[in-house]
Amino acid sequence: MKKIMLVFGTRPEAIKMCPLVKTLDNEKNIETVVCVTGQHKEMLQQVLDVFDVQPKYNLKIMKEGQDLYSITSDILIQIKPLLELEKPDIVLVHGDTSTTFATALASFYMQIPVGHVEAGLRTHNIYSPFPEEFNRLAVGNIATYNFCPTELAKENLLRENKNEESIVVTGNTAIDALKTTVNPDYHHDLFEWIGDKRLIMLTVHRRENLGNPMRNMFRAINRVCEENDDIRVIYPIHLNPQIRKIASEELKDNNNIKIVEPFEVTDFHNFLAKSYLILTDSGGIQEEAPSLGKPVLVLRDTTERPEGVNAGTLKLVGHKEENIYQTFMELLNDSNSYKKMSQASNPYGDGFASERIKDFLNKNI
Repeated sequence: MKKIMLVFGTRPEAIKMCPLVKTLDNEKNIETVVCVTGQHKEMLQQVLDVFDVQPKYNLKIMKEGQDLYSITSDILIQIKPLLELEKPDIVLVHGDTSTTFATALASFYMQIPVGHVEAGLRTHNIYSPFPEEFNRLAVGNIATYNFCPTELAKENLLRENKNEESIVVTGNTAIDALKTTVNPDYHHDLFEWIGDKRLIMLTVHRRENLGNPMRNMFRAINRVCEENDDIRVIYPIHLNPQIRKIASEELKDNNNIKIVEPFEVTDFHNFLAKSYLILTDSGGIQEEAPSLGKPVLVLRDTTERPEGVNAGTLKLVGHKEENIYQTFMELLNDSNSYKKMSQASNPYGDGFASERIKDFLNKNI
């Protein structure tokens, strides 16, 4: 019996790791141990409930005013005794969060193999996104096994002289999650407010966009809404009080924009499926939206997911007001531009990434 410990702490991580947890749980020769750090709290629990995942451990590190120092040090200190107690054969972490970095580092200190899910993503700018690019670079140097979502991610690791035998291309587990959450018969009360208008989904939360970049985004969206009464914008707002303050100041007077509390994952994925297009600075949505046939305007200057840009389903628009405004207007008013993006191929997998990771682990640990 092999023991696999999966550690994650944020809502996006949970969305992508829970399908893997459920897949590994079905294997008789694998014992799974789930530890959540609580880097997110309420938002994390929503996802766990949807996928019916019950963590064995919850570090509950979240506290008011937490910063990167406290998150990293708290995880390092609290996870050490759990690793000593459980003695897993491998620890699986995901992506690029502080939870991922601190857990991988703690595992390295104890010489426990690390499997990196969603490995190999790169912007090649250590400060963009911050601190995620550093986190995934550091974990890439620690990981024994690298589960890459795409061939391009694999190529990034090979250029960094990683052992090719440690790398397997699996697709992205985000696509696996959609098989559980998206329902063609889904309904929500907000659909009455949207009516026959085109739904625009907006998510903005990145640390590096706080301040003027975020204000520029909101002002561009305001202008578009004022000039196009046939659209309705839904913005499930992040819990960060700084984001809420900026959004309230910039968006409060626009009747075509509705700011709502964060959706649980089933609601969120079904709203993405109903949307006309998506504006986001998120990473995961850049993977989910292409599989739903939705164009994405990425409110960042860089992306670690260039496959979507190359395929034509994502477009980098940065955080300058005029650029966002012009590109947004083009997709609303130019059917050819819209069709080109909405019909682009999905480069992020077929929904069987978790199965491929399970098969690899069965053969190699």
